[in-house]
Amino acid sequence: MKTRFSFIYSLFLLIGFNALAQTARVQGIVLDESQKPVPNVNVKTTTVSATTDKNGYYVINIPADADVYVEFTHVTLKKARIILNLKANENFEFNPVLKTNEEQLPEVVINTKTRTRLEGIVNIDPRTISKNPSAMPGVESILKTMGGVSGNDELSSQYSARGGNYDENLVYVNEIEVYRPFLVRSGQQEGLSFTNTDLVSNVDFSAGGFQAKYGDKLSSVLDITYRIPSKFGASIDASLLGGAMSVDLVSKNRKWTAVTGVRYRDNSLLVNSKETETNYHPSFVDAQTYVTFTPSTKWQWSFLGNISQNKYDYTPLTRQTNFGTIDEPIALQIFYEGQEKDRYQTFFGAVKSEFKATDRFTLKFIGSAYHTVEQEYFDILAQYRLGEVDSNIGSEDFGEVKFTEGIGSQLNHARNDLDAMIVNAEVKGILDISSKMSEQRKNNMIEWGIKYTKEDIRDRVVEWEVIDSAGFSLNPPVVDLPHNQQPYVPYTGPLVPYQNVRATNYVTIDRISGYAQWNRKGMLGAHEFSINAGVRMHQWQVSGDGLESKSQSVFSPRAQFAIKPNWAGTDMVFRISGGLYHQPPFYRELRDADGAVNTDVKAQQSAHIVIGNEYSFQMWGEKPFKLVSEAYYKSMSDVNPYTLENVRIRYAADNNAKAFAQGFDMRLNGEFVKGTESWLSFGYMKTEENINNKGYIARPTDQRLKFGILFQDFMKKIPSMKLYLNLVYNTGLPGGSPSYADPYVYQSRLNDYRRADVGFSYVMTENNPNRPEGHWLRKFKDLSIGFEIFNVFDNQNSITNTWVRDVYTKSQYAVPNYLTSRVFNIKVSARL
Repeated sequence: MKTRFSFIYSLFLLIGFNALAQTARVQGIVLDESQKPVPNVNVKTTTVSATTDKNGYYVINIPADADVYVEFTHVTLKKARIILNLKANENFEFNPVLKTNEEQLPEVVINTKTRTRLEGIVNIDPRTISKNPSAMPGVESILKTMGGVSGNDELSSQYSARGGNYDENLVYVNEIEVYRPFLVRSGQQEGLSFTNTDLVSNVDFSAGGFQAKYGDKLSSVLDITYRIPSKFGASIDASLLGGAMSVDLVSKNRKWTAVTGVRYRDNSLLVNSKETETNYHPSFVDAQTYVTFTPSTKWQWSFLGNISQNKYDYTPLTRQTNFGTIDEPIALQIFYEGQEKDRYQTFFGAVKSEFKATDRFTLKFIGSAYHTVEQEYFDILAQYRLGEVDSNIGSEDFGEVKFTEGIGSQLNHARNDLDAMIVNAEVKGILDISSKMSEQRKNNMIEWGIKYTKEDIRDRVVEWEVIDSAGFSLNPPVVDLPHNQQPYVPYTGPLVPYQNVRATNYVTIDRISGYAQWNRKGMLGAHEFSINAGVRMHQWQVSGDGLESKSQSVFSPRAQFAIKPNWAGTDMVFRISGGLYHQPPFYRELRDADGAVNTDVKAQQSAHIVIGNEYSFQMWGEKPFKLVSEAYYKSMSDVNPYTLENVRIRYAADNNAKAFAQGFDMRLNGEFVKGTESWLSFGYMKTEENINNKGYIARPTDQRLKFGILFQDFMKKIPSMKLYLNLVYNTGLPGGSPSYADPYVYQSRLNDYRRADVGFSYVMTENNPNRPEGHWLRKFKDLSIGFEIFNVFDNQNSITNTWVRDVYTKSQYAVPNYLTSRVFNIKVSARL
């Protein structure tokens, strides 16, 4: 606790802050008819102006979410004018060509939102992310409020999309694929997600039917863009859960820019709200930087770096969980000995170079390296008693165990180490084959890319579990031990651990992947349309010590079509997309439950189709709203079955199943309160699998119903007081069965997940326009103090069940492992 408050205090000593104003940034190079840069061009809007430098470069900030005229004038060239409508914090590149004999006054509005509408991409405002109250802040907490996206652990940044698991989601930052640690088994060990929201300028998300340029996963794509700063600044956020700060730097010649962020996270406040009393000493720290260098009008270099260190020290002391019914309450009391020490250190660096060979052809090179060193060490002895609870309110022993039905102990041991290095080298190309010039450009394009990846994994697994009940060692259900009649008949057979996994693997995976796709936008009569068609190829070879080398290849054709009818008084878009998606196995998918690597594992395959509609309209005083609906179906083959325990996935490493997922998502979002975006979402989804032709059963991610609300408001009598509300309701997941149980025997579900988080923020700078010059608050664009309540209604959500066995009655009891209870947090934010 002392460390946490000393860190917050040090943050308050910083004096620089950065504004996340409602503006967008336009930059580019002004060229003449000979494609040479033009200096001293006046670039202006109705409110601001700028002048191009000797290289023809300009940068200007414009208001966001509004039509803005930008005019380019020069003493010897004809002027040009364009209308822009950009999102908040968006960076848009526009390179006009000024002519000597023709003025360019187009009436076409360049609106980047049109692209996302036609491609079925959800765009998320970074301001919404930063204000959203959540126990695990970040873009992932926003995704979990959307239909089709689920996550039943508020301490985890992991999510599943439309029936997929946590390993089936692609995450990109500035076109660079990022990874997550391998050994994390519970949400409270994660600490921080990779994405630093203080650095973000744009977030796009697709839950299915995405283009061929994105990688080989089955479920979703999260495409994040970090901002390029235009001036110096800094930002700070601090709360009882940690803090963050960022700094923006720009060189005098504007060729160099850098944005850097540091974050610290301490989940003690949340973990201490659980039923298990612990000595808990976590430390989650990371630092990220994004640097750009523009040496010329045709070339730009950038570097993205990240260093993170997660230390998780956990010493459980006691636990009491009450469950059962009102008439027959039962309690599980556990007394612990031992501790857990986990370490996750990751180092990530990526270099990107973008070269504009011509006005129509762009080449990109991306090289990245990801290195993770992880250890998971624990020895924990749990001695438990299971019994009836005294439910007599007037009793002195009310709530205590009055009659013991079973006693026992459980010893868990692990010495797991993993060292993984992943290196990527990728070349991309974009060719504009449009036939027209100026504003009609970029409506007919070809994109391609080829990528080489080398994965080197060194993994040691030593993990075992011994269970003793009333003096009798329990044998694992996967071992056939005849004549076991404990406790009535003494057992003289061998004593074996309930679980015992020992393996050492040295695995190398070499991959070559590539894609080619065609994008076309145009008019079909009076109707606007967009078409995308492409194909991906992926070839990989698995080798290693003591392994038989295997090589496999897959091809994935994909396509999208969207049309925006020109209907009077109706703004509507229809979309259809799909294709054949493959997911070649990553290391985790090659390793079975016993730790052995199977090089024969094939790529999982999904035939995917998505049909969608987007309807934009106005109501309640011409406030803009949008209703998005999508229906989807996925038919999956060569499925690799898995079990899900908290956030830990354990695969069978065998393509012995087939599956399907089908559902419907709907989202209504808009300005319920002017100037803010809120939404209500609904999702229905059913996903089942057929293992070894035994019949279809629910998959671990079969979450049938989903409701989510993200709402922003302010108090009319106190307009400086803002309200942010986050509500999620999910029906229960499968997973209420014992470990190693036959899924065809146990198909019980966890309870429904219900969560409400609310945040109040008093914005001290709300009345700055009315304050006199020189007032100390006018230095700030944002200075606010917030109060957050997590799990407002104190719902007892569970992530898994602990199964306790009474050897005398041979009964097993499902004891829920509850997540966090109600927690209060204080937050301070300031930006200049």
